[in-house]
Amino acid sequence: MEETSLRKRREDQKSIQSNEPKTTSLQKEVGLFSGICIIVGTIIGSGIFISPKSVLSNTEAVGPCLIIWAACGILATLGALCFAELGTMIAKSGGEYPYLMEAFGPIPAYLFSWTSLFIIKPSSFAIICLSFAEYASAPFYAGCKPPEAVVKCLAAAAILIITTVNALSVRLGSYVQNVFTAAKLVIVAVIIVSGLVLLAQGNTKNFENSFEGSQLSVGAISLAFYNGLWAYDGWNQLNYITEELKNPFRNLPLAIIIGIPLVTGCYILMNVSYFTVMTATELLQSQAVAVTFGDRVLYPASWVIPLFVAFSTIGAANGSCFTAGRLVYVAGREGHMLKVLSYISVKRLTPAPAIIFIGIIALIYIIPGDINSLVNYFSFAAWMFYGMTVLGLIVMRFTRKELERPIRVPIFIPILVTLISVFLVLAPIISKPEMEYLYCMLFILSGTIFYFLFVHYKFGWAQKISKPITMHLQMLMEVVPAEEAPE
Repeated sequence: MEETSLRKRREDQKSIQSNEPKTTSLQKEVGLFSGICIIVGTIIGSGIFISPKSVLSNTEAVGPCLIIWAACGILATLGALCFAELGTMIAKSGGEYPYLMEAFGPIPAYLFSWTSLFIIKPSSFAIICLSFAEYASAPFYAGCKPPEAVVKCLAAAAILIITTVNALSVRLGSYVQNVFTAAKLVIVAVIIVSGLVLLAQGNTKNFENSFEGSQLSVGAISLAFYNGLWAYDGWNQLNYITEELKNPFRNLPLAIIIGIPLVTGCYILMNVSYFTVMTATELLQSQAVAVTFGDRVLYPASWVIPLFVAFSTIGAANGSCFTAGRLVYVAGREGHMLKVLSYISVKRLTPAPAIIFIGIIALIYIIPGDINSLVNYFSFAAWMFYGMTVLGLIVMRFTRKELERPIRVPIFIPILVTLISVFLVLAPIISKPEMEYLYCMLFILSGTIFYFLFVHYKFGWAQKISKPITMHLQMLMEVVPAEEAPE
């Protein structure tokens, strides 16, 4: 009996940690450099060009503003280290989904995939594409705000192009990511170098008495963190494509250790550059911080700034789409979403149905086009599940001791990240309660209805509805279950 129990534990561990069979695996096309580019490319998007104003408005002074940016980077790094342990312990694609499944069971995992499918991933994709559209159209409407119809059409075009690229080829999507990451690093370097030159020339007046006038409160700090962390969001994206990483035990932690500190340093230096040419008041009055910086430093070549900011946001949108499809793919594979969402394109060997589905939901989100509401929905839902996932790491230290852990972070790190996540979820509700948070919570909980109808009890009438949909989509899109896909 003891031998049988031991054999069972080994089989359970193998099912969690072993690679999928070759015919059921996505192609391993993503190396270390591409992994770093996915992290950097997804994090550096629209946030650093939008959030500085919001962070400063809550801290009211230059000194606390820079501290918040550094603290957000530290928190993102700590969270990513926790995810590195999870990603090497449970080497499956899908990010938080398989981790919640192993730690808490199918219902929390299903609610995460439900929330990600309809709120977190498509809203993030839509926000970034709307930001891209605003910056891309800005040079053509100097001195005035671009028409809303133009912005939405550009955002829709960006979503369609990015979705098509990622549905066609893993390698093409990865290549596009590398190119746009290189382009965005160029503009980041231009802003940083320009700021450092100005700083060396003695433009330090705005850093004098940098803590003067600051009136910090718990609510203000939490809101400042919310806006800063929006700019850092994407620190966990590589965990969504673990199955497509070459040598994930080595490349996953290395990409995190290299990528996130690189982003943190860039963000701090970019904020320093902004303050070399703008006072706190001027920065708060600016409609677009990076554009104002370009007008003052790079004129008459200031048009370079909105162009490369557009490159930055399109690169982030590509990274978001590239990883979002894998979450839906894994959820479909586990039977938590329509089965067709776990199918793979016969010709392209990509999770095309999952990627296209995310693109369609993102297109729906750009119709209202309210970026602020989308950010609130996104942040509330995302940090709820970030905290729950890291809590799962703590739980599995005691419930799944037999699992091999190539990376093992000190226990105080996941405890700290969990507590901060709870603070970030509750703080905006306490400091500025809005109905948006209630609606978001009700939508998340409504996922339990679909779970019991389609997954747990599998009512016959529910299966009759979903089966013909799956068959028609399979024929239309030329996709097959992963186990039937060619090598």
